[in-house]
Amino acid sequence: MSTASLQQPTQPTSWFGRTEHWLDERGKGAWIAAMVLGFIFFWPVGLALLAYMIWSKRMFSKSHTCGNRRHRNVARTSSGNTAFDAYKADTLRRLEEEQQNFEAFLERLREAKDKSEFDQFMEDRADKVEEDKVEEDA
Repeated sequence: MSTASLQQPTQPTSWFGRTEHWLDERGKGAWIAAMVLGFIFFWPVGLALLAYMIWSKRMFSKSHTCGNRRHRNVARTSSGNTAFDAYKADTLRRLEEEQQNFEAFLERLREAKDKSEFDQFMEDRADKVEEDKVEEDA
């Protein structure tokens, strides 16, 4: 048995499994579209799809978990070429690090914006208190 056959994900054999796999590859939007079409053509089908989506937690999962499943599997498989696999692993590690750095940068920007808005609020509040004091004295 070759290593390539071990790395291939097995395809579901039932029509339901194949349909579920096909919708998962396309993401949450495909599931919602199928549910809406189910309601339009025959409402019990739409209701059944809604119940299945809630029961299987497809409705409330983040959209990137359903649609990018095949991309995560591609990232984990080996090409058979160790030099390319090392390059790919290094590139993916670097991209993940850049993503983390970017997210940290965005968080710092949000914190700076929040602080700026809060400082502006406190300054406006102090000005209002001072104006009220001046009016009371007059």
